Amino acid sequence: MRSFFYYSYRRLSRFSHWYERRFTGTGRLVMAATVAFAIFGVDTEQTTAYQGFTYLVSLLVLAVASTFAFRTRFEVTRDLPRFATAGEPLDYRLHLRNTGARPQRGLTVFEDLDFSYPTRADFRAAKEPGAKRNRIDEAMGFYLWNWLLAERRNGRIASQEAPVLAAGAEAAVGLRLTPRRRGTVRFTGTSIGRTDPLRLCRAFSKVPSPQSVLVLPRRYRLPPITLPGQRRYQPGGVALAASSGDSEEFFGLRDYQPGDPMQRIHWKSFARVGQPVVKEFQTEFFERHALALDTAFAGSDAQAFEEAVSVAASFVYTLDTQECLLDMLFVGEETHVYTAGRGLLRAGHLLEVLAGVHRSEGEVLADLGAAVRERSGELSSCILVLSAWDEARRELVESVRRAGLHLLVLAVVADEIIVNPSTGVRRIRAAHVQEDLLGL
Repeated sequence: MRSFFYYSYRRLSRFSHWYERRFTGTGRLVMAATVAFAIFGVDTEQTTAYQGFTYLVSLLVLAVASTFAFRTRFEVTRDLPRFATAGEPLDYRLHLRNTGARPQRGLTVFEDLDFSYPTRADFRAAKEPGAKRNRIDEAMGFYLWNWLLAERRNGRIASQEAPVLAAGAEAAVGLRLTPRRRGTVRFTGTSIGRTDPLRLCRAFSKVPSPQSVLVLPRRYRLPPITLPGQRRYQPGGVALAASSGDSEEFFGLRDYQPGDPMQRIHWKSFARVGQPVVKEFQTEFFERHALALDTAFAGSDAQAFEEAVSVAASFVYTLDTQECLLDMLFVGEETHVYTAGRGLLRAGHLLEVLAGVHRSEGEVLADLGAAVRERSGELSSCILVLSAWDEARRELVESVRRAGLHLLVLAVVADEIIVNPSTGVRRIRAAHVQEDLLGL
């Protein structure tokens, strides 16, 4: 039975997409009236509804026939930024140029997004997060199908009417993209529709214009948080970390510049080259924090994992890395470590990385714990963001604590999951993330 619903919804979705684009609002109303007249006008001797049916069918035939003359070509370019944020509208401009020899009126711009329909296996295995449906809705899966389509499209762009375009003229059309989740929104092209003189249906000219925008994770407001710990010695230093510190290491020699202290003059080199030469140092002691993200597939659901990524992104975006380093760690096919702050990567680079993080199978928790413990001697503290709470994750927290690190542990879980406060783990409910974060 589920297979029957799957193929029915797939055909219905294709037809609905075509129908809503091909016919205007007035055209769909006329189509509905035509069907109604056809039903009530079957008996031509008892009713005159068949006359209305004949009239409306004639209008539709004329409207559709007039669309075959639409052969104009267009050029399309977008002023599209590189990044968007999940759940936040992104306004951009599309430049439309009429390359035909005639002016064009009644144009409507539709953006075509790249997506694939869910497979039958996906439809059977998927669960709609946070939704409570009755047994009939669960059996039919209609709402689940709509949710899967929205997830795969990962974006919503409303159509927009374009101004009259003379031959060779160009106009800018304002559009709004609302990304649904982190990842990538890919454009395959633009469909320009022109309505017929009766304003019932549209003819289309499709312009291939592939482009993409990276969608960064949703971010939440955090309260003022002071991470515990103290500055640690960083073996070998960091190439550009030279703004402040507790100790300095000799780095090299350079020419004297006005304002350099006299005690840093290297007198032997001064005597050899005949001009002032000063010693240059780099700082070796500063704060270094870790942000470890749990990407283990086992035990976590999709919604909790997505919210865990958003929580991690919130810390990346909020923490001041001007005077410290931030190591972001997670496990994919291998253990990934990205360091931001003090002249290295910017926070924006870490957000780009988080936009593509996925859950992983295997010994993810063990590898994550080992990566954090290996760096414990250099770290001042660690923020551990978990996407579930179970015995394996409790052992991960204990193993990191035994390494002597100051920990801030956040477990993003469903509302019904209880986290014992004695473990020192803060529970973040997946459905109330902002509220629980502000309560830290």
